Formats: sequence, structure tokens, C-alpha cells
Amino acid sequence: QVQLVESGGGLVQAGSSLRLSCAASGRTFSANNMGWFRQAPGQAREFVAAFSWTGSRTDYTDSVKGRFSISRDNNKNTLYLQMNSLKSEDTAVYYCAAAVRRSATIYYTEREYDYWGQGTQVTVSS
Repeated sequence: QVQLVESGGGLVQAGSSLRLSCAASGRTFSANNMGWFRQAPGQAREFVAAFSWTGSRTDYTDSVKGRFSISRDNNKNTLYLQMNSLKSEDTAVYYCAAAVRRSATIYYTEREYDYWGQGTQVTVSS
């Protein structure tokens, strides 16, 4: 059974940093497209950051560019999201996602991902 488990969320002040982790079990995702999404209250889930399957390409939504960084540790089968200079508008539940089908391009939409974590809450107070 494949599972993605996020951790690292919390309540922080604006300007702080957090690192989210997404531990995968049940299969290896070292050569798969993976990404982070978030959902703020009353809003649709949105793309945040992602890797292509080789890991050579990454992309971010404009609002987090220069502040967030996605990375992965294939030995630990874990995906990370380093979030710096957090703002109140970053408040959301953050989800990691993994795709079965590999692509050299970035997957930006939810339907391209097959597995999802349960989410971790990030709250940024201003």
C-alpha cells in the first residue's frame, strides 16, 4: 500500500521558516514526478512546486519563487519543501503528491498525480 505522509507544519510568525517533509512508503518515488500543492480556507487546491521525474527540472508558483525550495532525498524516499520568509498568505494545508507516469516536464495539475498525502497545516501569523 502506497502512503505519503507529510510533516513539519505548524504555527509561525511572518518572516519565519519551516521545512515540510513528505515520507513515501510502499514504493520508491526516486524516479517519479512529485510535487507540493496547498489549499487555503475556502479556496481550491493550488500548485506550489514540483520536480520532473529526473529531478533536473523544478518549477514554482510565482508567489513563492525565491522563498520556497523543493528537494528530495532518494535514499530516504522523502520529498521536502523549504519555506522561507513566510507570509500570512502562505497559510494553507500543504499536500505532497506523486505520479506514476513519468515525464520530463513538470506536472502542474492535480489530475496528473496519483498519490496524495493527508496534508499538513501551515499557519502564518502577521
